[in-house]
Amino acid sequence: MTSAEFRALAEFRYQIRIFLNGSEEAARGAGLEPQQYLLLLALRGLPLGSVASIRQLAERMQLRHHSVVELVNRLEKRALLRRERSRTDRRQVIVSLTPRGEKILTRLAKQRIAELRTAAPVLVRALAAVIRSTNKSGRARS
Repeated sequence: MTSAEFRALAEFRYQIRIFLNGSEEAARGAGLEPQQYLLLLALRGLPLGSVASIRQLAERMQLRHHSVVELVNRLEKRALLRRERSRTDRRQVIVSLTPRGEKILTRLAKQRIAELRTAAPVLVRALAAVIRSTNKSGRARS
């Protein structure tokens, strides 16, 4: 890899971290831990047809099952979500947002989308630089 590729990749990661750090701070400002916000977002943003099971949320968040169970426990205690047994498979726990959880998540998501509108051009430029630098070096080596 060339120095330009490393710089481009490092810049892209830096810009992502800036955006993610803002998300973490926004979550804390709303009284949530960053992982709690991410769980609420993963839950509300599941692909159509997906079942909001602990297993599915663990997959979407790339966390272990027991970590998601702990997050769900904490969010349920705060009345931000609820869980119930699946009607078709009693072994499966289905999670859903409460109106309170929906309200907090919507407020945070609107803030993050507004921030993304500002950050998007910088992120896109940084990603384009990574792609350009790897395409150039890939052609040079071929």
